[in-house]
Amino acid sequence: MSVLKNLDIDLPQSERKTLISFLSLYIFFIVIILAFTSFMYYGSQKELKIQEKKLLLNEYANEFITKLENINIQKNNQYPKDKSFTTAVYNSEYKLIHSTMLNPNNSLEDVVYTDNFAIRYIKNPKLYYLDTQYVVIKIIEDNKWLNNTIKTIMIFGTIAFIFMLIIGYFLLKLFLKPMRDSIELLDTFIKDTTHELNTPISTIVANIEMIDIAKIEDEKLIKKINRIDIGAKTISNIYNDLTYLILNNKIISHNTMVDLKYIIQQRIEYFQTLSKIKKITILSELDDDVILYIDEKKISKLIDNIISNAIKYNKIGGTIEIKLTKEYLSIKDSGIGISDENISLLFDRYSRFNNSVGGFGIGLNIVKMICDEYNLDIKVKSKLEKYTNIIISW
Repeated sequence: MSVLKNLDIDLPQSERKTLISFLSLYIFFIVIILAFTSFMYYGSQKELKIQEKKLLLNEYANEFITKLENINIQKNNQYPKDKSFTTAVYNSEYKLIHSTMLNPNNSLEDVVYTDNFAIRYIKNPKLYYLDTQYVVIKIIEDNKWLNNTIKTIMIFGTIAFIFMLIIGYFLLKLFLKPMRDSIELLDTFIKDTTHELNTPISTIVANIEMIDIAKIEDEKLIKKINRIDIGAKTISNIYNDLTYLILNNKIISHNTMVDLKYIIQQRIEYFQTLSKIKKITILSELDDDVILYIDEKKISKLIDNIISNAIKYNKIGGTIEIKLTKEYLSIKDSGIGISDENISLLFDRYSRFNNSVGGFGIGLNIVKMICDEYNLDIKVKSKLEKYTNIIISW
């Protein structure tokens, strides 16, 4: 949303939805308040106009009644007419006696009422001219007041709307500040932690690689070395994720023609020790000659994070099925699955849906970042306690 971009903050989808809901509700209440105020202003202007016209109509009515009185005195049967208004006279039983109106209305309950942009005024004279009991004066309203009222409402309504949006903008910045501070604090912590992990991780990984397990005959020692290898690789993956996250905007891609089958086989071999500890079987069906023009380190990181999650959230003795075709890469595990409502939040940074499994919740966020960079389409299919299938197509 453009407003959130203007606030210069990158928020996860869940927080973004919350803020969009807040803005929508805020704007809705602004519209309601402005509509109510406009309605009240219109009503007051209408009532003011009617009161103004009532004075004029009363003057016309007195003038007309005087003419009726003269007719009665002078024995003149000519009905009085005037260009400024039209009239109608009724007897005590509400029957029309005479009228200069096109459509006279015998609804005589109100003293002043309007219909079809006309203003009518009713007055009870003395008994003049053919037993007249009610006189109705009608003038056609030019509606200039209505046009002026609408124009005023539009001008001041727009100004008020913009003013309240500006207030909402500053309220939103105030509302975002604790969230922004928390994110910045977490990012700072990650940067400091990553910096401190660099040397020990490099030392552990380098020393493990120097050990020739084939020459070791003690099975207990081999198991201990394997455990160290698993721990080192786990920490190394976390370290690489944190480094990528921190340096994302500074990483220059070195794109080359990458053989995906070769890369996937490498990554499967890399995770063999980790998968064996949970007795997970990795099955692969890889087509030959699947080539992508991409940064080799980034595609390796993408595959690592998906396989790592497939192991982490899998069941003991489960399976991971990896399928590579010329159109897509599919990695499916037999793990705990993801609920439908959480799938849309899966790639949000720091999102975690199972507290019993460790991690920072950044692995799949990095996967999404790499997919976005190379316009790769990523889809997730999952069923709770059954499977999770991540499909990346190009």
